[in-house]
Amino acid sequence: MYKIKEILAVLDQMAPLAYAEDFDNVGLLVGDQEAIATGALVCHDALESVIDEAITQNCNLVVCFHPILFSGLKKITGKNYVERAIIKAIKNDIAIYAVHTALDNHKEGVNKIFCDALGLINTKILIPKQKFIYKLVTYTVPENAAAVRTALFSAGAGNIGNYDNCSFSSNGSFTFRGNEDSNPVIGEKGQVHTGEEIKIEVIFEKYLESKILKALFTAHLYEEVAYEIYEMQNSHQNIGLGMIGELTTPMNETDFLLEVKNKMQADGIRHSALLQQPIKKVAVLGGSGSYAIKNAIMAGADAFLTADLKYHQFYEAENKLLLADIGHFESERYTKNYIVDFLRKKILNFAIILSEENTNPVKYL
Repeated sequence: MYKIKEILAVLDQMAPLAYAEDFDNVGLLVGDQEAIATGALVCHDALESVIDEAITQNCNLVVCFHPILFSGLKKITGKNYVERAIIKAIKNDIAIYAVHTALDNHKEGVNKIFCDALGLINTKILIPKQKFIYKLVTYTVPENAAAVRTALFSAGAGNIGNYDNCSFSSNGSFTFRGNEDSNPVIGEKGQVHTGEEIKIEVIFEKYLESKILKALFTAHLYEEVAYEIYEMQNSHQNIGLGMIGELTTPMNETDFLLEVKNKMQADGIRHSALLQQPIKKVAVLGGSGSYAIKNAIMAGADAFLTADLKYHQFYEAENKLLLADIGHFESERYTKNYIVDFLRKKILNFAIILSEENTNPVKYL
């Protein structure tokens, strides 16, 4: 048997909540994480019909991509689709957990799924996440340096792209004098002491700060640990929104759009003017991605696929790329399949069910 919180811990491995955008509402939205899980139903949107499906399937956990609770509620009276879904979930002891931009920002998440569906290769993040990398600087005696580094690495510090255990060290000297209440490991209280010290520098993702500091304090010899933390201006190349990749073989624009329509099962595609140029480099951003048009152009994309474009935003293509709106649901279509596959690989002997409800609210003639 698993508690719901154990399932949530696996979901956080797949899409760390710390990766989510600040405006988002991700994580456990409804329910008791201490309850025993009877099954997990994975869906795109946790509508009332999906809650009914969960009841039928004996699942007391619904894992959704979009958060059914996005902005604050002052009343829950059942007057709209959000409130009706929440009321039914609470009445039936069903927990609801949303991943949304936590999975959008993951390098293996929504946009990698999008790229894989289109067969794109050489993929990389389109808009790397900003203000997410911090640096820790600390000081210790040479005989303690290895233990401090090991503890920091184990806590998640020192990861740079495809490399781990990364740090920089430099030698220097120190002075100190402890007062009557001190308990120095080196030297004696009341006396000035000098010695050799090593300065250690490591970077880490900001959400790990408390874990990093706990590891530092545990491994360090000093009674008072000297350290500094800085926010870095570097972009995080493995976390961020959108993705850009390449087709294995260039295609003409019409054939490309028809291929996209087929592979993403889109009932229609709105697009900017055809430029009579081959499509090789393709940028994607699942969901509403108009804000990334300039990023796609700057990245040298021949085409940018996203959703929810307004009339005037098609002008922003500026005859520099093919801009296509394939539909919000369609651009994220395979996300729930990915979640199911991930959970089934990580959690054995537990019911993980793919919802059969089509929650796309947009219909075409």
